[in-house]
Amino acid sequence: MADTQKNPSSQAGLDTALDVVIVGGGLAGLGAALTLVRARRSVVVIDAGHPRNAPAAHSHGYLTRDGAPPLQLLTWGRAEVRGYGGTIVEDVVEGIERRGDGGLVVSTRIGARYTARRVLVTTGLVDRYPDIPGMRERWGRDVVHCPFCFGWEHRDQPLAILGAGPGAAMQALMWRQWSDDVILFQHAAPELSEEELARLAARGIEVVHGEVAAVEIDDDRIVGVRMESGETHARSVVVVGPRFESRHELLGPLGIRTVEHPLGIGEQVEADPTGFTGVEGVWVAGNVLDVTAGVMQSAASGVTAAATINANLTIEDAENAVQAARED
Repeated sequence: MADTQKNPSSQAGLDTALDVVIVGGGLAGLGAALTLVRARRSVVVIDAGHPRNAPAAHSHGYLTRDGAPPLQLLTWGRAEVRGYGGTIVEDVVEGIERRGDGGLVVSTRIGARYTARRVLVTTGLVDRYPDIPGMRERWGRDVVHCPFCFGWEHRDQPLAILGAGPGAAMQALMWRQWSDDVILFQHAAPELSEEELARLAARGIEVVHGEVAAVEIDDDRIVGVRMESGETHARSVVVVGPRFESRHELLGPLGIRTVEHPLGIGEQVEADPTGFTGVEGVWVAGNVLDVTAGVMQSAASGVTAAATINANLTIEDAENAVQAARED
């Protein structure tokens, strides 16, 4: 199989079905691809080239690669997949359809069509956070959401916790582990209970009521949070709990459902722990399966899905061989 392609010249895979097409080339997709190509399966990874964590300078918590730039992790991963004969295509998948013989056809924006015995969708998620001036351009830098990803780098700094949902108090308490200068801006969060207020006060976390108007930026860094009232609080980092929405649009036409995460923080695809969706031939992994998964969990879920897909194909291969032997 070829190296990375931008414009495949043929309707790849239409005559002979690939074993697996993987939609999405992040860590979940590449982890799955590496497992499958090492199992001597024919694999094509189709990736749009817009990873969620691209704005971040470093990835953290990924054992042996802590601090590596996210895009560097993907570069290494692609090289490893290609080294075993996997194909990575730069394109956008626009549809997944069922063929009459039970196979699946993946169609792309540039007009390519790939027939596959199995499809794994690892398209990630979209972060939905308040539309406040100054936040979007700082996302992944000093506007952050995950303490395990960014807490150490922002330790001992003045932190602003922007209340965007029912978990605001817990988020503030969590971030208190990394800094003793934490302010919770209630903003759009529900009213806090007496128990939550007591916990926050006991941990020295100030609560500011009212809506936030903007994040103040000076010299390419956050310097404060401005309220609708005009009052400004000096802060260096803004923490927000976004709503996570898995990129699942391709799966709806196949009858695959989405469910709310148990914590009420986002929507993800309904599937078993291996990523099997219950629809024949279709698996999911990474943030499509679990919106809370970090880089290491996402890569691991890709490997889990790949191992299960390989076992599923192994059974099918054996059954096909038995049928062929009976016909001889």
